[in-house]
Amino acid sequence: MTIRLGDEAPDFTAETTEGKINLYEYLGDGWGVLFSHPKDFTPVCTTELGAVAKLKPEFEKRNTKVLAVSVDPVDSHHKWLGDIEDVTGSAVNYPVIADPDRTVSDLYGMIHPNASDTLTVRSVFVIGPDKKVKLTITYPASTGRNFDEILRVIDSLQLTANYSVATPADWKEGDDVIITAAVSDDEAKEKFPKGFEAKKPYLRVTPQPNR
Repeated sequence: MTIRLGDEAPDFTAETTEGKINLYEYLGDGWGVLFSHPKDFTPVCTTELGAVAKLKPEFEKRNTKVLAVSVDPVDSHHKWLGDIEDVTGSAVNYPVIADPDRTVSDLYGMIHPNASDTLTVRSVFVIGPDKKVKLTITYPASTGRNFDEILRVIDSLQLTANYSVATPADWKEGDDVIITAAVSDDEAKEKFPKGFEAKKPYLRVTPQPNR
């Protein structure tokens, strides 16, 4: 199954390191990040789970919950968590889903067809409050994920969901934004009282509206 942007995120109930969890109930009316791992006790993923644990307060500021998934069972996860804390200095403080029967991996198209029938690709899904998929990123096994970038994208997604703007290349919280083409100049004057600069007729820049 291929998950595309705008698709409804498949719901599921699964065993995790924090007990049985239903995805929709766990996320509630907030945002979510679901990220997959090939298997337990893999070196790059060990660093990633620790990095996310360290950044959990940043996700919480954005009303965003995180979940990891690996095809190994819960008892293996619990053993791995000790290694993660030992290596990274951060205890994993969010659920790690056990997916030995590949239910979640198959729902989200995480099984790499050219690798094996169990090796999940290292994918990230950002899920909005409407339970629609807002972002997908898939990394090769050799490249660790940049979770600061995922936080940056969540900032952009949350901003653009509430205002008629888009964010330019390399945008970060507090930078100027772009007024969408659907907004006329007259409407823009009303919607964006801080004013805007038309660099081109189709490229109008305004200060971030919620700051």
